[in-house]
Amino acid sequence: MAEAAQDVETLKRRGRRRLVGAVALVLAAVIVLPMVFDPEPKRADVAVSVRIPGENETPFAPKVAPKAPEQKAAAEEKKPEEKKAASAAFTVQVGVFNNPNGAIAKLSAAGVPHYTEARGSLTRVLAGPFSSREAAEKALKQLKSMGLDPGTVTPKAG
Repeated sequence: MAEAAQDVETLKRRGRRRLVGAVALVLAAVIVLPMVFDPEPKRADVAVSVRIPGENETPFAPKVAPKAPEQKAAAEEKKPEEKKAASAAFTVQVGVFNNPNGAIAKLSAAGVPHYTEARGSLTRVLAGPFSSREAAEKALKQLKSMGLDPGTVTPKAG
């Protein structure tokens, strides 16, 4: 009787080994055969052309007309305090949107000063201008707490 039980166990063990071997062969065939019979493997890399535009070539670069000689003279006559006050404006980019209504509504509800610049189908939303960097950084923290993903504090262009 013990001999018969031992024979049954041996047969079961051999059967399991054969089953595992058969599964391994089928998996190897499923993986290897397509690679062998594929005449030209598909290329994963695609040629990508990247061109970084110059500073004045961006779609949001301000369009500045050349100044007339009398305008240049008037600009040079500005007092140094006026020049400093004019250049001390800071903004924070809130984002660029196809439909900026949600961001504008959030900014209006929070009382954050803002303006937009439209170029084609995109609208750039900026918070500001702020008179000091500290005020702009405070607004940046407020924008982050509102769930927006703002950029950094930058001097206002123009």
